Amino acid sequence: MKILPLLLFFLVLAAPVSAEAPSFQDLEESLTCQCGCGLTVHSCNHLQCGSALPLRQEIREQMNLDKGKELILSYFAAKYGEKILSSPTTSGFNLTAWVMPFAMIALGGVFVLVTLRRWTKRSRAAMSTATSGTVVPAGAAPSAHERTLNRELDAFDD
Repeated sequence: MKILPLLLFFLVLAAPVSAEAPSFQDLEESLTCQCGCGLTVHSCNHLQCGSALPLRQEIREQMNLDKGKELILSYFAAKYGEKILSSPTTSGFNLTAWVMPFAMIALGGVFVLVTLRRWTKRSRAAMSTATSGTVVPAGAAPSAHERTLNRELDAFDD
């Protein structure tokens, strides 16, 4: 008696898991309309579109064959080329289409961080120079403007 529930448990685990059939809309969103609008088959807004209507019919035919989403998308990619897929595959050169935007954002963030640090160092150096007085190199005579400024500041203090 104790073996029967255990046997049923293992039978349930060993039973093949049926893949859920893809929805028609999901497949339409996964394919790009070939009429030149740049939209997905689902979103194409051209009335009597010469591309979207036949593609929708082909999607229905492929769904009637009880194929999964990956098989249906593979069918369309083989027939029309990868350009029909609304998102690039994650293999080969197409991997750069997935990675490069994030890499560029990270690179831009590093650039902004480095630039801000340089600016803050310069402004701190300028602030410390301004508060400590004018830095005159040793042996350099003050210019005429500096002499005039110093005379007027001394007269102002008195």
